[in-house]
Amino acid sequence: MRVTLGNPATSRRARLQALGLDSKLLAIGVGGGVLSGLLGVGGGIVMVPLLVLWAGYAQRKAHALSLGAIIPISVAGIATYGVAGEVRWWQAVGLAAGSIVGARIGAGLLARIDERVLKVVFGTFLVGVAALLGARG
Repeated sequence: MRVTLGNPATSRRARLQALGLDSKLLAIGVGGGVLSGLLGVGGGIVMVPLLVLWAGYAQRKAHALSLGAIIPISVAGIATYGVAGEVRWWQAVGLAAGSIVGARIGAGLLARIDERVLKVVFGTFLVGVAALLGARG
């Protein structure tokens, strides 16, 4: 009996795919997590463009997928900043309450908005934020 191990990279990729994990998604998640912890951003700003441009997701699916990653990213950030005493809990509760309402409205719009319009709105938002941050620099 002859056993062939094959290419280690190929077998690793096959194992990840069998679990439903894509190495691109893992890399995007690591990048989004690092930037989320460092800058307080991750889902929309980092993950969505990478999901669309690098992993080949449709715009709407990329938005939905990044929304699913927000909770674990937030928990990790809260744990780290909370231990350091940097979280202002009452202000965070107020922000979270407004965010829950806004997220429901935004997710409803995401489900209905035309894909092309979504790309334009998202791109305009990113450019606008970059311009404002640059101007305040």
